[in-house]
Amino acid sequence: MRVVSICPSNTEIVDYLGKTEDLVAVDDFSDWPPEIHHLPKVGPDLSINIDQVEAMKPDLVLASLSVPGMEKNIEGLEKRKIPFITLNPNSLQEIANDIRIIGEALGYKKVGIEKAEQFEAEVRRFKAYSDQIKNRPSLYWEWWPKPVFTPGGLNWLSEISRLAGAYNIFETKHEASVQTDWDEVKRKNPDHICMVWVGVKESKMNPELIKKRPGWSELAAVKNKRIHILEESLYCRPSPRLLEGLEKLLNIIHS
Repeated sequence: MRVVSICPSNTEIVDYLGKTEDLVAVDDFSDWPPEIHHLPKVGPDLSINIDQVEAMKPDLVLASLSVPGMEKNIEGLEKRKIPFITLNPNSLQEIANDIRIIGEALGYKKVGIEKAEQFEAEVRRFKAYSDQIKNRPSLYWEWWPKPVFTPGGLNWLSEISRLAGAYNIFETKHEASVQTDWDEVKRKNPDHICMVWVGVKESKMNPELIKKRPGWSELAAVKNKRIHILEESLYCRPSPRLLEGLEKLLNIIHS
């Protein structure tokens, strides 16, 4: 098949299935695995060039609604009558389901089932380990600094936090993305601050700015030097690579 992926997480699921040879083009932000770097790019995931997608003559486009604004891509695909499927997972189980869906859509149903089961087994392994952890530190995940956006209870990062033997301070918010402010974070006084600014490379994030926020020098995370700059590619994309991020998080907060 000729497959175009227009979201990094979809590209990473194709890689997890071991079928990157089916990809003929990807969005600008798809950067994993390395072997897809030579492929044509069809624009940023929020503003895909539908003309370029159509020119690739795809049998299937793997679309997404994981970020607000991606609706425009769907409208463009529908208008051109380009075959596509849309994924929008918020939980690890939904990611497992998407592994099955993409596997079947690409003609590898058995592989999709096997890889989804492998993913689910890994999640269970982490859960068995984290269930034994008694003292669970609190985590503040910062997606964006101003205005402040952070994952809520419906986002996979709340699950990742629990599987790492910790908890997200905004897990009680019944939404995937929460807009809050510095004062509310200060009141919750997290044990760890995890900086994962969406679309920003780690080298561009400065933890010193965190310390200068009003009253934040008194936060437990700041006083104990637990401000972590993490790869947004391992935490902000609904793909199997979240488990790689989970392994890293476990080592950071329980070392």
